[in-house]
Amino acid sequence: MKTLEFPQNSEYTETEVLLAPDEVAVSGKQIILYNDDFNTFEHVIECLVKICKHSSFQAEQCAYIVHYNGKCSVKNGSFTELEPMCTALLDKGLNAEIE
Repeated sequence: MKTLEFPQNSEYTETEVLLAPDEVAVSGKQIILYNDDFNTFEHVIECLVKICKHSSFQAEQCAYIVHYNGKCSVKNGSFTELEPMCTALLDKGLNAEIE
C-alpha cells in the first residue's frame, strides 16, 4: 500500500492513504447468477430488469456473461438487501446464490 504525505502548509493535515482499484476490498455480498439449460435469454433479462433493477442493456450483458462464463455477479450489497432479490430470482426458476 502506498502512502502519500502532503506538505505542512497544504490543506491536508493527516497522511492520506490512496489505494489502487485492485487493492480496494469489496465490502458486502453479491448475488451470483449461474448458467442453466432451461431458461431463455429473454426470461433471464426480464428477471434481472424487474428484480435487480438492471437496465435492459446491463441485463443483456449479464445474460451473455452467464451463458459464456457459467456465472456472473449480478448485484452487490448487504445480505439484508440482496436476500429478497435472490429469493425472487430463485422463485423465477433461475439458479442464484448470495456469496
